[in-house]
Amino acid sequence: MYDYIIVGGGSAGCVLAARLSAHPGLRVCLLEAGPPDSSPFIRVPLGIVHLMMSKKLNWQYFTEPQPELGNRRMFCPRGKTLGGSSATNAMIYTRGNRADYDHWAALGNPGWAFDDVLPLFRRSEHHEAGGSAYHGIGGPLNVAPLRSPNPLSHAFVQAAMEAGFPFSEDFNGPDQEGVNCYEVTQKNGERWSAARAFLHPALGRPNLTVLTGAHAERVLFDGRRAAGVAFRRGGASDSITARREVVLAGGAINSPQLLMLSGIGEPEQLARHGIALRHALPGVGRNLQDHLDVLVVQHCRRPVSLGISLRTLPAQVRRLYDYIAHRSGALTSNSAEAGGFVRSSAEQSLPDIQFHFTPARLDGHARTLRSAAFTLWGHGYALHACPLRPASRGQVSLRSADPLDPPRIDPHYLSDRADLQAMIACVRSARRVLASAPFAPYRGAEIFPGDAVQSDAEIEAFIRRKAETIYHPAGTCKMGHDPLAVVDHRLRVHGVEALRVIDASIMPTLIAGNTNAPTIMIAEKGADMILEDARVQPAGTEAAAAAPH
Repeated sequence: MYDYIIVGGGSAGCVLAARLSAHPGLRVCLLEAGPPDSSPFIRVPLGIVHLMMSKKLNWQYFTEPQPELGNRRMFCPRGKTLGGSSATNAMIYTRGNRADYDHWAALGNPGWAFDDVLPLFRRSEHHEAGGSAYHGIGGPLNVAPLRSPNPLSHAFVQAAMEAGFPFSEDFNGPDQEGVNCYEVTQKNGERWSAARAFLHPALGRPNLTVLTGAHAERVLFDGRRAAGVAFRRGGASDSITARREVVLAGGAINSPQLLMLSGIGEPEQLARHGIALRHALPGVGRNLQDHLDVLVVQHCRRPVSLGISLRTLPAQVRRLYDYIAHRSGALTSNSAEAGGFVRSSAEQSLPDIQFHFTPARLDGHARTLRSAAFTLWGHGYALHACPLRPASRGQVSLRSADPLDPPRIDPHYLSDRADLQAMIACVRSARRVLASAPFAPYRGAEIFPGDAVQSDAEIEAFIRRKAETIYHPAGTCKMGHDPLAVVDHRLRVHGVEALRVIDASIMPTLIAGNTNAPTIMIAEKGADMILEDARVQPAGTEAAAAAPH
């Protein structure tokens, strides 16, 4: 028997396992459906191209056909290994906007305002540039500048400034607005996932058990109290019990699925699949939010991008040498090297668009051989742009009662007309940047949308044909006390005992930025709450105290 069972070895699960097992008197078990994070493609930052296509390290989810996007089934990648999506993502470290967290608190979630959560961001962080009122030093998560930014990324920053957007010294400082190269979760030129940061140092603890290849099937209950987890491993069914609590950390897709498989959710849906109702919670799987993204892609007239061509084949040997010998060069790229948070118009009180600039041609996530070949062979550059606060809301639901069946993912992209107007503004803002003078030495023909696409109607048709997710699903087990809330402000599942959800699914509203750092913060706060309720002093507060104020 364990004190705590954590389901999901992704970003949140790794933090929870490390923080809870830091107390020798607590026995902790972490279940992860995927394999250990031993692939070299995880450690090499530019290995993200392989990870996008991997069926072993990626859940390879797809949405239901999206009516507003030409009935396309959208690719929805999620990391399936220790570290979860922090082992497969673009490593960008951004926290969102202060207003995001203040809004959560205003919705009736005390303790979640920005001033409440900032110490938790700082506690988890080791900021290589030094500590400050906004940054921690000595924490497990290494945050570093890019080692070898591509010259096209520097051109993007200059071009965006010439287009009228401000420069940002620090996206995670007092003011989010502006453009710059991103800081990344890397250390010594390697990916620094949540597994490497939090879990690996804890693996030798005798009170921590980590089971990989363990696919959770349902939460076990004793009356209304969560008492354990049934799972499948190596083709055999097994179960373990929890003395104190079961914690779901499977993310915005898998956590609501496991709740429904366990009899917690909307009664009619559970009955449809023959699942006995444990507790009626109609909000389970609802409130799905994601950042829909659009790409403007151009040819590059100089062979300086991350792509390969006959002219640059000899340089590829140098790239490999630079990485092996010095952990520098193109292989340290996170792909989306630069970007920022900007306002589409002066009427916007907060940044409403995020840019991600990639010094390579992109199409279709580079997840198929054809789209990977387009990305890797030839020279170009791409500017992602996404509206930061989408109004559309979707749902995760069950496909069947079989835990091995992927859930139905229906984001309802562009179901709110306001999101389409925001996407059109994204295309126009991105084009404005790419048309600026600093790109003149590099600028070739526009590949997407193409010069023929100019009017709002033409841009709308392009968006419906080509828009894709930028991988930030959240909100499906929302925190709050309204009729669709799934957990309370202490992340306890409403209506049952000894069961929490601690991951990106608890976000009431999607934060304005990349979701990995906020997910780690949520896990830090969740671990503190668990330990407070167990009357155990939270560990790891030294790092926060060490950073200067």
